[in-house]
Amino acid sequence: MICVGIDVAKDKHDCFILNSEREVLADIFTIANNMEGFTRLLQRIRDCAADQSKIKVGLEATGHYSYNILGFLQGNGLPTYVLNPLHTNLYRKSLSLRKTKTDRVDARTIAAMLMSDVGLKPYTDTAYHNEELKSLTRYRFDKVRERAKLKQSVSRLVCILFPELEKLVPTLHMASVYALLNEFPGSGQIADAHLTRLKSLLHNASKGHYGRDMAVEIRDAAKSSIGSVMPAKSLELRHTIRLIRELDAEIEEIEAAIEGIMDELHSPITTIPGIGFRMGAMILAEAGNFARFDSPDKVLAYAGLSPSTYQSGQLTNGYAHMEKRGSRYLRYAIYNATKYVCHWDPAFAAYLAKKRAEGKHYNVALSHAAKKLVRLIFALERSGEPYRLAV
Repeated sequence: MICVGIDVAKDKHDCFILNSEREVLADIFTIANNMEGFTRLLQRIRDCAADQSKIKVGLEATGHYSYNILGFLQGNGLPTYVLNPLHTNLYRKSLSLRKTKTDRVDARTIAAMLMSDVGLKPYTDTAYHNEELKSLTRYRFDKVRERAKLKQSVSRLVCILFPELEKLVPTLHMASVYALLNEFPGSGQIADAHLTRLKSLLHNASKGHYGRDMAVEIRDAAKSSIGSVMPAKSLELRHTIRLIRELDAEIEEIEAAIEGIMDELHSPITTIPGIGFRMGAMILAEAGNFARFDSPDKVLAYAGLSPSTYQSGQLTNGYAHMEKRGSRYLRYAIYNATKYVCHWDPAFAAYLAKKRAEGKHYNVALSHAAKKLVRLIFALERSGEPYRLAV
């Protein structure tokens, strides 16, 4: 068996090749992060082993820096293993008491890990193509968070310019309110507006939900408003609403692309009540191929949802906290999906109520439900069968 360790960086990659006899076939050599460098690496590997089935290539998960070389290796049919940097770090420390970390040492460590065969599973084509879904779900996550910050800005600006408006509508963040504030960004402008124009604007933006009565109510409130007249804040409000609308369109486009991929996957995860294609896509994207996990506990550990353990002699920690390692996106998706599943699925609702009746805090009870949900998702993904509600 030939093991190739690659330490990935932005402009270059350090490589090391070892055989099963622990004989160094190619000491540390550096390749450029370009096609010439990739081709050179491939040739060195093939010079060491003609049979590709006897080759293992390993590299750390280093975000976007590893995408190109990973795709090249996969495209040339080389069995490739993507290692968790935390796992690599712990393995390196186990080999020596010295505090040594360099690119050259990391390349050797990765090759040694492959040779030790510590339960590693190869990176499959499915996992590689899954990166597209991961990119989309993370991109959407960032866009939604950006939009949430802008909505906070709208609330802040309305509190300055027309604080009474918030009590007249269910929420400030609706199409009719945005249309109103975009044209009349302040209580003074609304108070001076023609009633017919206000009525028409609200009627069209709300699709007939609001009419003359709402227009009158809003204008009367504007006439007696304590809101400040600040042209700079009004301009900021207009621009903020414009940015939110642009983000709405972008998020809608991203979600359409995510839904298209989910339709192709035919994953049973969306058959679970409370998990839509958005949350389901994030869980699948972050977890990857469930076949690479031996058990649901491994998925929990990967998400950082397994409790930490500390025991020494007679001392055992009584309040174990979540490890919170691994993918924060997966942790977020599982935790929030659990809330919806507990609301829509009677079995999960009963399980959450049972844990609460035992005196557990809501978040602790929810963490137990999250573990139950991960076990369910793991079983469905491994079997490919849809979820069936208990009768």
